[in-house]
Amino acid sequence: MHKALLRPAIVSRVSDLIGHTPLYELCRTENGSRLLLKLEHLNPTGTAKIRMARQMVVDAEQRGELRPGGRIIESTSGNTGLGLAVIAAERGYTFTAVVDNHACPDKLRGMKAMGTELVYVVDDGSEELATAAREELAERMAREDDEAIFTEQHNNPSNAVGYHPVAHELVAALDGRIDQLIGAVGTGGSLCGTAGELSRTVPGVRVIGVEPKGSIAFGGPAHDYYQSGTGTPEGAEIGALVDYDLIDEGVKVGDVEAFATARVLARRTGLLIGGSAGGVVYEALTRMAALPPGTTVVALLNDGGEKYLDTVFDDDWMNARDLVDPTVDREVDELLTKLRGN
Repeated sequence: MHKALLRPAIVSRVSDLIGHTPLYELCRTENGSRLLLKLEHLNPTGTAKIRMARQMVVDAEQRGELRPGGRIIESTSGNTGLGLAVIAAERGYTFTAVVDNHACPDKLRGMKAMGTELVYVVDDGSEELATAAREELAERMAREDDEAIFTEQHNNPSNAVGYHPVAHELVAALDGRIDQLIGAVGTGGSLCGTAGELSRTVPGVRVIGVEPKGSIAFGGPAHDYYQSGTGTPEGAEIGALVDYDLIDEGVKVGDVEAFATARVLARRTGLLIGGSAGGVVYEALTRMAALPPGTTVVALLNDGGEKYLDTVFDDDWMNARDLVDPTVDREVDELLTKLRGN
């Protein structure tokens, strides 16, 4: 029996609040299979990525690469930047985030509120996702500043290590009874970092990676997508942390399905999740009916919905981009009704 992991009753730093996120049972089928949501958006900053942000900084300190008063530089679509902003503020570093306008405005405003310097790789107001250009600029800026490091989340092993505690928390909470793990794949850190550590204790767990349609990590045609903080767009390199040996199955979920799931879930349960988390839940829901009796599925929800009230949860924004399909809304609603029994 694994002992529950507990957070101290009183903490002295925001980063001490990282982890120990709850599991929420979204549904249980008649044959005893259940879908549990790991609510990682209940970490500080509303995202799982603060886990790996802290790990990247701590490891850089221990290697002597990041010295007191130094500068952290990262290319980010928002959530990693929010995590690094917290850690930099706590530990006395300057943080520069290289961003584009694909990022959610609330994420950018949040980083700025914590003292982050925002550098736009494209500042023409377009919503284009410019991952490759961001990476190139961040690397160049770090190279030109002797006091700076580029944390390079897509290829930094500390990214994956930062999610090892997620595996420990799951094992402690479920006593190792985990059959499937489903999560979004962007850098690969959250899913592969969790899965790699989980497999040490639960060797039979099946791992399903989810990316947006238009992303290239699992093949298929590349095109633009609106899901934020996930996937690998055309022109960007697939990160070294995407460990295909750990992923049993890679699937794609479109923006329409992902956003419909987030919106229906909010109306039906009061749970606000981000668009990419909606994609993970959609994939999990569509699998539930065909599972063997007694299967436990854990879905990693890495992002909350509060940052997307002006986008995913805004009818005008959704309609302007042709992202509303009543047929898909009904499909998700019927799935929830069938699986939840209400």
